[in-house]
Amino acid sequence: MSPLDRISIDPNVRFGKPSIRGTRITVGDILGYLAGGTSEAELLADFPQLTLDDIRACLSYAAERERRTVGIPA
Repeated sequence: MSPLDRISIDPNVRFGKPSIRGTRITVGDILGYLAGGTSEAELLADFPQLTLDDIRACLSYAAERERRTVGIPA
């Protein structure tokens, strides 16, 4: 299974935001927690339905999305 297979987009779940498959936890939620200083261990303790692979899938999703972003020169 590819890390990106852990991410789903369903219009009936969190308004179609990319989420961890089988949960209502969005990629943005996880990235926000990580950016705010929450450790992976803390996330796993706070959200027992998550795995380390889910967190890494969120990071992979963000990295892939960044690669696809078209930059506009300043």
